[in-house]
Amino acid sequence: MHNATIKTLSAALAARTVSSVELTQSFLNRIKALNGKYNCFITLDEATSLKQAEAADTLRSSGGARPLTGIPIAQKDIFCAKGWLTTCGSRMLSNFTSPYDAHVVEQLNAAGAVNIGKTNMDEFAMGSSSETSWYGPVRNPWNTDTVPGGSSGGSAAAVAARLVPGATGTDTGGSIRQPAALSGICGLKPTYGLVSRYGMIAFASSLDQGGPMARSAEDLALLMNVMAGFDARDSTSLEREREDYTRSLGGSIKGLKIGLPKEFFAAGAAAGVMKAVEAAIAEYRKLGCETVEVSLPSMKLSVPVYYVLAPAEASSNLARYDGVRYGYRAPDYSDLNDLYQKTRGQGFGPEVKRRILIGTYVLSHGYYDAYYIQAQKVRRLVARDFVEAFKRCDVILGPTSPTTAFKLGEKVNDPVQMYLNDIYTIPANLAGLPGMSIPCGFDEKGLPVGLQLIGNYFAEAKMLGVAHQYQLATDWHLRIPPGCEE
Repeated sequence: MHNATIKTLSAALAARTVSSVELTQSFLNRIKALNGKYNCFITLDEATSLKQAEAADTLRSSGGARPLTGIPIAQKDIFCAKGWLTTCGSRMLSNFTSPYDAHVVEQLNAAGAVNIGKTNMDEFAMGSSSETSWYGPVRNPWNTDTVPGGSSGGSAAAVAARLVPGATGTDTGGSIRQPAALSGICGLKPTYGLVSRYGMIAFASSLDQGGPMARSAEDLALLMNVMAGFDARDSTSLEREREDYTRSLGGSIKGLKIGLPKEFFAAGAAAGVMKAVEAAIAEYRKLGCETVEVSLPSMKLSVPVYYVLAPAEASSNLARYDGVRYGYRAPDYSDLNDLYQKTRGQGFGPEVKRRILIGTYVLSHGYYDAYYIQAQKVRRLVARDFVEAFKRCDVILGPTSPTTAFKLGEKVNDPVQMYLNDIYTIPANLAGLPGMSIPCGFDEKGLPVGLQLIGNYFAEAKMLGVAHQYQLATDWHLRIPPGCEE
C-alpha cells in the first residue's frame, strides 16, 4: 500500500479493503525500518497515531468519513501539535512539548487524518538543504549522498521514500517547492493568507505560508480542501468562501496561455534542468496550450531583497527564545544578561545566528532606511511585474530550482551559493502568489527535476488542474527512488 496515492488509499478505506489501523501500522513499520537511512522524522508517537487511526475507523463505520479520514499524514516539525514534541529542528526547542494544536493540525484532525509523526527540517526553516537541523541532515532517497532540499526536506524525503502518502510543509522563500523539486514529488505554496499561520512557528511572518506535499496534483488538491480556511487567530488569514480545489482537475487546458519569463530561461540553470523543462513545455503545447514570452525585470533583485526582509523579521520573531519561559536554557549563568547570551549562543545553530545578526543590522538606526525600507519598495516592484505578466497569460512556468540535488556539505560553507538555490521561487513569496512544483524528468545523473507553476492570486484550483493534465500525460510523478519500491 505504500506506493498508493492519497486518492487510492482513501478509496481503499471507503471500500473497507484496509483499515486505518492497518494502514497506519504499515507506514509506522516502514518508517522504523527506513528512517535511519534518510533521517526524515524527528518524533514518532506510535500509541497516539494508532489511537487516531482507531477513531478514524470508528468514524468510517458511522458513515461520517471525509476523503482524508484514516489517511496517515506527516507534520513538518514547525507546526505545533498538542502533546507532541515540537522542535523546529532546533536545540532551542528540543524539550518543548506543545500545549495546543496549530490551525493546520486542527483542520487535519477534524478531517480524521492520522498524525504519523513530525518531520525533520532546517533549523527554524532557515536553509535550502535540510542540513542545519539540530537532529542531523536529511538525506535524499534518490541518492543518499545528496540533499533533499529545504527547509521542508524531511517532509519531501518522507513522501519520496514512500514513508508517508502526504505531508505538510512551509514555504518562506521556496521551502515547499525547492525540496519537492529535488526529491521528485509535488508541493504547493498557496496564496499568502489562505492557510492559517496560527501555531506555525514564525520565521518571517510576511512571507511564511503553510502548504501540502504529496506525490500528485490530485493529492495536493485533497489536502488543500482541508488545510485552507479562515482562522480568526491569525491576523493575516483571509476570510473567503471555502472552495473545492479538486474542481478543475478534469477540465481541459486547451487554449491555456502559459507565460515563459525570459529571466527564468536566461543563463544560470543547469543544462539537465533546462532540457527537462523544455520537454515539459513541449508536452503542454501538445495538450493544446499556447506559450507566450513574459518578463519579470525585477526578479534579479528578489534574492537580495528576500535576504534583507526575511532576516529582519526573523531577528524580531526569534527574540522570544531567551531561556526564561520555555525551551532550552543554558545550565550555568551568573545573571539575567548572562542567561540570555549563553542560552541564545548555545541554543541556536550557525545559520540562525547569521540571519539574526543580518536582520538586527538592517533594522538598526542608520541602516533601516538604506536597507529595510528600500527592500520593501523593491518588493512592490516584484509584485507589479507579476500583475503585468498575468495580463498576458493564465499561468507562469519555469524551473523550480537552478540545479538538481547537490552533495551533502557541498554548499554549507558558502551561504551565497546556498541562497541562490531559491532564485526562481522567492519572487512568488515576495508577491504573495501561489506556486507549485511537480516532477518533470531527470538530469544526466538520474536526479529529479522540478517544474514550477506560478498562478495569479487564488488560482490554486486552476494550477492544480494544469498540473493534473500534465500528470495524466506523463509518469514522472510515479517514478520511485531506488530501494523504495518494496
